[in-house]
Amino acid sequence: MSGNGNGQKRYVPFFGCLMTTKHSQFEAAVRRTMPKLDVELVDVEGFSCCPDPIYYKAADKLDWLTVAARNISLVEDLELDMLTCCSGCTSTLKEANHTLKHDAELRGKVNQRLKTIGREFKGSIEVRNIAAIVRDDIGYDAVAASVTRPLNGFKVAIHYGCHLLRPQAVMELEDPGRPEILQKMIEAVGAEPVWEAKHIVCCGTACQDVEIKSEIMHENLTEYSGLKADAIGLVCPTCFDQYDLGQLQISRKYKEKFAMPVFYYFQMLALAQGLSPDEVGLGRHRVSVKPALEKLGFN
Repeated sequence: MSGNGNGQKRYVPFFGCLMTTKHSQFEAAVRRTMPKLDVELVDVEGFSCCPDPIYYKAADKLDWLTVAARNISLVEDLELDMLTCCSGCTSTLKEANHTLKHDAELRGKVNQRLKTIGREFKGSIEVRNIAAIVRDDIGYDAVAASVTRPLNGFKVAIHYGCHLLRPQAVMELEDPGRPEILQKMIEAVGAEPVWEAKHIVCCGTACQDVEIKSEIMHENLTEYSGLKADAIGLVCPTCFDQYDLGQLQISRKYKEKFAMPVFYYFQMLALAQGLSPDEVGLGRHRVSVKPALEKLGFN
């Protein structure tokens, strides 16, 4: 992080693949809410995929680290911290940054590869998820102060997923067994967070066995439905896919009706800051958000 002379906090955003192609409404929500929190997003060109923290990493860890290090090196040129908006991207880039800072031999191997394209990983910046920046740099009070249309009476079932919290020594966010950050972020926009044990488990997307993936989703959705929430709130676009499209698939498979709207947190923040549903692409979701919007007074 750095200031720009007028009090604004400055970061380089990394939106990753899903948010720049499939779910551009999430990127729009971040770009439209951050200025209201005195945050300047400083874009750089040349990013690639993070790359993927599961399959790519399993295939060749040195390749995985090299691609991640190249992305980080682009941000190091500006001497600003990297702001990540996807839990998967956070997992890859934060782990790569941590690993290469602490392993000189591995850093040397990666930099030998990067040298062929004129890049170098220096280990001079931090990779930080946007939720951590909200908590530690912006502050929940500042988020609440930016709200002009509080989401009063709106119950949000929280889902953390896998990558935001684990491994704790690398992610450095919270105790993975007792997280509070999303609860407090939800409260800052005037909504009511609700949760059960499934809020810290996998959404199922990484499972290769289709039946296991379906069972995880069915169990999670059954538990969330029992909370009588108005929506599911999360900060991971991959988890969003699982809960948005996944509800339709699970409804057909188990012959049960699941239709709980799913929100990327910054879409809710945008609504609370006075933006319209169209400005953050809520009409693009597969599970209709109409019931949630009606409860919030949007006609």
